[in-house]
Amino acid sequence: MILVDTSVWIDYFNGIHNKHTDTLDSGIVQGIVAIGDLIFLEILQGIRDDRDYRMTEQTLLSLERFEMFGKGTSEKCAENYRALRKKGITIRKTTDVIIATFCIEQRMPLLFIDRNFIPFVDHLGLSSALRET
Repeated sequence: MILVDTSVWIDYFNGIHNKHTDTLDSGIVQGIVAIGDLIFLEILQGIRDDRDYRMTEQTLLSLERFEMFGKGTSEKCAENYRALRKKGITIRKTTDVIIATFCIEQRMPLLFIDRNFIPFVDHLGLSSALRET
């Protein structure tokens, strides 16, 4: 099972072809793609057209879904943020800290384009779904 970040989904739904969207497409066919509730929210809130919203929602509802911010998650997120901060790395978005921490804790690879996740790979054990990110 792999979790796919919003950045990859956006490219995918916009018809952009790259190694990330190809991996997503392949993962959907194989049935190994999951989505987190936070990612689900980020994707849906960015859709303006009602018809596109309904189609995207139906597509995403067919995937295995995870609650990403359960009991104890806030502490783990704070610890990870602080660990990176001590190394001089500041993560810009709290949502990225939550997504990365969830994947680290669940030992679930993350498919991402957003470079905010690289420090989590380099320093905290986040597994990238692609060898090269």
